[in-house]
Amino acid sequence: GWCPVSPAGAQTTQLLVEPPWRPAVLWDRVTLTCEGSGMASATTWYKDGQLWGQQGCNNFTVTKRGTYSCDRPGSGLSPSVSVSNDRLVLQVPAQALLEGDTLTLRYRY
Repeated sequence: GWCPVSPAGAQTTQLLVEPPWRPAVLWDRVTLTCEGSGMASATTWYKDGQLWGQQGCNNFTVTKRGTYSCDRPGSGLSPSVSVSNDRLVLQVPAQALLEGDTLTLRYRY
């Protein structure tokens, strides 16, 4: 037998977070958007590893703390994103950084 292999550069499902700060916190009014192949209406959402109620919705504003991920047919399960309800946080930008880059931190309480 043989196993199909994804071609190099195949699209994967991504979970975009707005505003783009980590850690994500509820009082930031965090919006999660699922991006991947296939139709947005086929999006399946998971919260804390369990199938969750926002089916067929491409994005939503988080109202409860937890760990979220989404699944899109053809590109699979996204990496997970944790949203906390911590009252005191030191946040960093979500984008990748290289040595020597200037880093802006955000302190919220």
